[in-house]
Amino acid sequence: MRIYNTLGRSHTEFTTRDEGKVGFYICGPTVQSRPHVGHGRAAVAFDVVRRYLMWLGYEVTYVQNVTDVDDKIIAAAAEQGRTADEVAVDAARAFSAGYRKLGVLPPTIEPKATEHIPQMIEMIERLIATDHAYPADGDVLFSVRSFPGYGKLSGRNIDELQSGARVEPGEHKRDPLDFALWKAAKPGEPSWESPWGLGRPGWHIECSAMSLEYLGLGFDIHAGGHDLVFPHHENEIAQAEAANEGAAFAKYWIHNGMVNLGGEKMAKSTGHIVDLLEALDTYQPMAMRLFYLRTHYRKPVEFTKEAMDDAAASLERLWAFRRRVSGPVEGAADEVTLGRFQAVLEDDFDVAGGLGVVFDTVREGNRLLDSGEDAGPLVAAYDEMMTVFGLLEPDKDVTDVDEQLHQIVAVVGATETEAGGAVDALIERREQARAARDWATADSIRDELDELGIIIEDTADGARWHRR
Repeated sequence: MRIYNTLGRSHTEFTTRDEGKVGFYICGPTVQSRPHVGHGRAAVAFDVVRRYLMWLGYEVTYVQNVTDVDDKIIAAAAEQGRTADEVAVDAARAFSAGYRKLGVLPPTIEPKATEHIPQMIEMIERLIATDHAYPADGDVLFSVRSFPGYGKLSGRNIDELQSGARVEPGEHKRDPLDFALWKAAKPGEPSWESPWGLGRPGWHIECSAMSLEYLGLGFDIHAGGHDLVFPHHENEIAQAEAANEGAAFAKYWIHNGMVNLGGEKMAKSTGHIVDLLEALDTYQPMAMRLFYLRTHYRKPVEFTKEAMDDAAASLERLWAFRRRVSGPVEGAADEVTLGRFQAVLEDDFDVAGGLGVVFDTVREGNRLLDSGEDAGPLVAAYDEMMTVFGLLEPDKDVTDVDEQLHQIVAVVGATETEAGGAVDALIERREQARAARDWATADSIRDELDELGIIIEDTADGARWHRR
């Protein structure tokens, strides 16, 4: 397997530090506000990388942090008249809700920055002891020029960076390029005791300390959005390797492309965003997931209603095929199909190409089913591939529309035989109406269910239903 490594900017053969295991760190959200559609893309992209590695048989330790102390969180709290903790907790819940709806697997470990202050202080002390950092009026700053490898991730040159750098009023930098590891407390801000007085960590030190705490030096994959390459990830490398005598921090750095809206990158800082939870109320969550996956993870993607509608239609074609065969399939999956699938994904996790294999499988599977031939091996292959993509159709859970369903049941006079059987009861009542040529009642039931997102399909084996 070859993956594109931002560190070195080349496709590189993938080998792990520990045989059969993958240590995977993804820069999680800074929780100053609710997530936007761009955040969903990163979560889904790396969720599929994780699922694929698991499918290959790796034991994956997936660490995704929560940055719950930061300048942006403090500023949002001041603007809203709330505490920084209240802002962070509410926003973190919104991120978790969005990720759940998108079918993103929960992290193996989800560390919070505020719970790892001792590890950050210990790393800063090591940097000071080796002259890579220096205290300055309650702050502690990293000396960029003390680290010879600075710029190796982003390809930036220190002298070019110097030309645009400047020291802000009130800063105590020896060099305009130096950045904060620790910030002295200001009135009303969250703070912790440290050898340099009350203060809080800088953003960059948080991820270095938390990733090393759970994965150790030289872990396998560090992931995040392309906008984090510089300065965040560049600074992570500098401080982590400087604190560990130059030992490699992480082996492979992978970055997802941005989600654009009207040709411009979605960003909280500009307000040019679409709220993720609102979008998931508008569109089927799995259609949103498919929308993300149709473009290679490193490339930008444009969010439009047309793209979402097309993704929803494509998803329905996939799910309609699987509904033709009820329940799990016995026997092995088609090895040729899975071989093609793996060959495509071995090339830098080319999920978009892998989806092409899925659609080819659906076309051939439908042909076999139409001709009465055995499509079992292809259906089994479909199930495996769709599990890797996290796109299998969810169970027929109708609890969110339960009350409306019971109202329809009462109106049309259907009889429920068990709790939660409202849809089946309505379909049975519809069949009775069709048999009595009571087309008005039959059509009414179908239309009412359609309004609730429940689709009835009339087949040779009787009526079936599924969620839109």
